[in-house]
This record gives sequence, structure tokens and C-alpha cells, in this order.
Amino acid sequence: MSDAIPRATLDFDPATGEIAHDLPSPYLPHAATGLLHLPRFLAKIRKHLDGSLPASYRRNFCKGFDRFLCLHLGVEPQSVVEAVRESKDAAELDARLLAMFPADVRAARWNRELVQKGMSEMGREALQDAKNKMGIGDRTDLISFADMIEYDEGRIA
Repeated sequence: MSDAIPRATLDFDPATGEIAHDLPSPYLPHAATGLLHLPRFLAKIRKHLDGSLPASYRRNFCKGFDRFLCLHLGVEPQSVVEAVRESKDAAELDARLLAMFPADVRAARWNRELVQKGMSEMGREALQDAKNKMGIGDRTDLISFADMIEYDEGRIA
């Protein structure tokens, strides 16, 4: 999986406005699978379904990390959306996801890839470009695209 992430891959587009400070961190693991970012994707789906996903997130909904996660699992993002739509509660959703996902979700592999997005040579260039566009090009503590999400949503000062 390539580490070079174009600017449009972030979960949000800071230039378009509203930040959803209530979304889970991409670093939060899903309880049933251990997969990082999955709780965030599920929360974005819920917001999408109830019409409250900010416009700044709609452009990259089911793309970026959402898409990379689905590619890792061998499922279509729309299948995950449908599982959320059709589930009555968290237990039913977990059961649907576990049935849809491969038996071995390779959580350690995915989690490592997620936290290292932006750390290869090409990734560092893309990350620096994103920081420059956000006016924070001097920040050396933001070393991955997940860090950029954390910063933008206020979990990193």
C-alpha cells in the first residue's frame, strides 16, 4: 500500500469549513476487530445517514482512509454503509461486520500502515504540503496523516 497520500485523502477538507470534533480519533481501535479508524468510519457513516456529516467531510466520504481500510478488508465501502443502515444496534452491527470481513482482518498490519501514512519519503513530502496549505508547515510533531486529523479536530494542540 502506497504511503504517498494526496491532499484530498484526508478525512476532511479544512478549506471548506466545519470540523466534526465529535468523530472518534483514527487511533481508536474497533472493539470487535482491533482495527484502527473503523470506529471513525462507522461514526462518519452514521452522520452521513442522518444528514449531519459536514460538507467538509462529504467530499472524501468513503475515500481516503475509509477506502484504504475497505481495500485492506476486501470489501466495498458501500457494503459497510449498508451494514450500518440495516443494523438495529451496535451488537447487530458488529455481527454483520464480522460476517462481512475476512476471518483474519490482519489488524496489526492495517494498524501499522495507518499510523505510518505520511512517513515514507513521498509521504513526508505530501504531508509537508498538506501542513503548508493549512498554515502549520513548521510543525515537526505532526508526523502522519492521522496526526493531521488529530490536530485539525483539536485532539493535538
